[in-house]
Amino acid sequence: MSAPVTVVLFGATGDLSKRKLLPGLLHLYSSNLLDDMRVVGTSLDDLTPEEFRALALEAIREFSTRSLPKDVVEAFVADLDYVPLSAGPAALGAAVRKAEESLPEGKKLRLHYLSVPPKAALAAVSTIEEAGLVEGSRIVMEKPFGTDFTSAVALNAQLHEVFDEDQIFRIDHFLGKEAAQNILAFRFANGLFEPIWHRNYIDHVQIDVPETLGLSQRGDFYEGTGAYRDMVVTHLFQILAFTAMEPPTALEPRAISREKNKVFRSMQPIQPHDVVRGQYIGYREEPGVRGDSETETFIALRCYIDNWRWAGVPFYLRTGKRMAEGARIISIAFREPPLSMFPPGSGVGDNGPDHLTFDLADKARMSLSFYGKRPGPGFKLDKLSMQFAMHETDWEGAVLEAYERLIYDAARGDRTLFTSAEGIERVWEISRPLLDNPPTPRPYSPGSWGPNQIHQLVAPFAWRLPFERPWREKRF
Repeated sequence: MSAPVTVVLFGATGDLSKRKLLPGLLHLYSSNLLDDMRVVGTSLDDLTPEEFRALALEAIREFSTRSLPKDVVEAFVADLDYVPLSAGPAALGAAVRKAEESLPEGKKLRLHYLSVPPKAALAAVSTIEEAGLVEGSRIVMEKPFGTDFTSAVALNAQLHEVFDEDQIFRIDHFLGKEAAQNILAFRFANGLFEPIWHRNYIDHVQIDVPETLGLSQRGDFYEGTGAYRDMVVTHLFQILAFTAMEPPTALEPRAISREKNKVFRSMQPIQPHDVVRGQYIGYREEPGVRGDSETETFIALRCYIDNWRWAGVPFYLRTGKRMAEGARIISIAFREPPLSMFPPGSGVGDNGPDHLTFDLADKARMSLSFYGKRPGPGFKLDKLSMQFAMHETDWEGAVLEAYERLIYDAARGDRTLFTSAEGIERVWEISRPLLDNPPTPRPYSPGSWGPNQIHQLVAPFAWRLPFERPWREKRF
């Protein structure tokens, strides 16, 4: 539970708001996690409060993943308010203060959610300041957080003119997923795994986030961004930090943030020869894309963490648009035994090393693969696995979707899943060699796994995706 909260939703009529934020806020309201809550929406659309409520109700009906009582939905929608940006900061401030007056007496929170394009973020911050809504508030920001080191430093400086760093929550919806948080539990709650989370036992790590989607009319935005800025800096590096961090002194936000930032400080600069950039065939014909565009829609890279735990262990990251399959996995490959006692033809080693795999998709699954003896005479080994899936437990209904978790944590002031100005500036700093001298993007066919050069990058290993053995589905 948190104190009564007023959410000021910038970009309230946009796609993210309709698909994720409004349904997510409804769930937080209905589950009593944020039961004393008011929402004031604002955007460029010139709507009345009644028209916004109708839009929100339609979005909830279309995109909510949960079935809720009609009276609960109607009560939530009835408390929504809306002020078009054209009405000015004073009107927005008056609407927010009116909403806060309807909340119970006592401590109250104000949460500004900026679901707006990057170029509109500072304008929204200025509106908040002019409306007199800065003091005692928190601000949630969507990526990207700059486009290089210089712009990230400048953006943070401008933000800090209005908000203290403790008020700023930079959102990464990948870390809001239950499976991502399970990495912490898996590592630090189990004596079986923490001792082997080390270069002596781990051969390499893969973080793989292919996407089947294209640009969806986002060509103008993507041209100035590309796969590296859009996905690696703001998502994959954050996942890497959770995977590689040292044990925090306590399971609390500041301690975890310190350890994540230590990972970023230990990362070696990303060198162009450790990167494969790709562009799917047909990208240059997309609306808003230049005919001679060199923007990458795919990137795979090898990076290293130069500290005692991870020295010499390569981390392979891959993401791209219009690929063969959509997935979000972390795969830990363990070192193979130094000597095999098994006879030729036994099968040991034929299917690669043992893997611990986290599926960060909505189903939240984990798998541990290993070799085991096939029943019967002889010594034939097969690759086996133990799997855990959240949807096979009685806890499934308690899972918060990524945006729900992050909004709830921001309302409580829990910064565990959010990145800091220091962390963002550091990952842009190590990106300088790549951004200054990017390799030529290689063409790849839509529906493939990227350019052929990715196999040379990961050699002598192999990419974990596509899986040779699919996940087991629920059997009962």
